[in-house]
Amino acid sequence: MKPAPDSSAPVVPAIAALARAIGTFAQSDGDYKTAIAALSLHRRKGPTDPLHCIFSLGLGVVAQGDKQALLGSEVVTYGPGQSMLTTIDLPVISHVTRASTQEPLLGLMLTLDSQEIVQTAADMQLTFPGRAPMCRPIGVERLDDRLAWDLVRLVELLEQPLLVAQLAPLIKREIVIRLLSGPHGPQMQQLVAVGSASQQISKAVTWLKQNFAQAMQVDELAASVHMSPSTFRQHFRSITGTSPLQYQKQLRLQEARQLMLNQNIDAASAGGLVGYESPSQFSREYNRLFGSPPQQDVKRLRVVDAGAIKQP
Repeated sequence: MKPAPDSSAPVVPAIAALARAIGTFAQSDGDYKTAIAALSLHRRKGPTDPLHCIFSLGLGVVAQGDKQALLGSEVVTYGPGQSMLTTIDLPVISHVTRASTQEPLLGLMLTLDSQEIVQTAADMQLTFPGRAPMCRPIGVERLDDRLAWDLVRLVELLEQPLLVAQLAPLIKREIVIRLLSGPHGPQMQQLVAVGSASQQISKAVTWLKQNFAQAMQVDELAASVHMSPSTFRQHFRSITGTSPLQYQKQLRLQEARQLMLNQNIDAASAGGLVGYESPSQFSREYNRLFGSPPQQDVKRLRVVDAGAIKQP
């Protein structure tokens, strides 16, 4: 992946307007769900500890502050005036690197729908080669000024709740059109081009998300997406930054963490629900990934944010 664009350029008016719009709703530290289901807003008053998470298909924009994501050994940094697009579910380590009380991090995440992207590309009569060049599934580009204003309109629409149902889909479609026709176009192409390696790996990732608690045979998964085992392993690691087995393990541990945090399920039961037969193995692998045993980690998370996501 090419280096992230320089974030030191002057902030354009649209980014300043986006920061103001986000700050209107996100007035204290936290992650905010909104009346637009695909849109969440985020605010932090200082740098944060690295957090293991899954980035799904979506567009992330920071209007103020800086963030960093670690995908395997690759470091992805982005800040004001930049957009980060993820086209496949990726296990990453993410954290805020620059924020303060005077200039808190202000950002948003807009999840995207792959079928809507495919349909929009068809409506635009975009044609791509059957086997498109493989792009990285996470990319940072300069945020186009017109796309930035679309995002401002989407956030400001929250001030008119009676219009959200009618106007939000139109603005979201315009955003998808600009992504397909802008700097992120080659990356979006991977979702449209039939038979591309990225699309095949995306199918495998979808299966893993839906069946992570089941035992997995990598050779069988490779055959299901019409790849040889060696080619499948190579493409899977190139795209996701990890092996299929490690990817499955991270899905299991992330889900177990959420079960313990949100449903008060004990560690042994959570481990069993996500596919672990041995509680001791679950505890060891959980500790290795998150840096502390399950109960200690969940207790720490509850102290940090009480496990809550705010509603503006």
